[in-house]
Amino acid sequence: MSSIHQFKIKGLREGEIDFSAFAGKKIMIVNTASECGLTPQYAQLQELHEKYFEKLAIIGFPCNDFGGQEPGTEAEIEKFCVFNYGVTFPLTEKVSVVGEEPHPIYKWLRTESQNGVESTEVAWNFQKYLLNEKGEYVKMVGPQTAPIEEDVLEWVNG
Repeated sequence: MSSIHQFKIKGLREGEIDFSAFAGKKIMIVNTASECGLTPQYAQLQELHEKYFEKLAIIGFPCNDFGGQEPGTEAEIEKFCVFNYGVTFPLTEKVSVVGEEPHPIYKWLRTESQNGVESTEVAWNFQKYLLNEKGEYVKMVGPQTAPIEEDVLEWVNG
């Protein structure tokens, strides 16, 4: 099975995010948007980041693919996330997660022949992809599922 650890992406506030740096940690990848009804999930993602940073890496992928709900520049996204939610977990450059040219990480996440587990569609903002300590795909969690729901916390602590 392949691993997310093969990927790198430009970070919003830091240079490059190298997923191999997260070896030994579980990873939660979330496509985010600043003007979505689910945007308050940023607070719960930050809460998870602060509580479990030693064993869980949360990576936010800002995208404008759903309802034009992330229209801002990367600088505006960064300012919004920090000012409104105190976000300190890594955010990537603004990407596409669906359509003809999704970011290669999302192509890998969404395609069974690449991730080795299942093919999925990204339904909306704040869909979560969970990966184990080896960077292997575990499962997808829908946008409506809060980051601190019991089944997610069981996965983090499992």
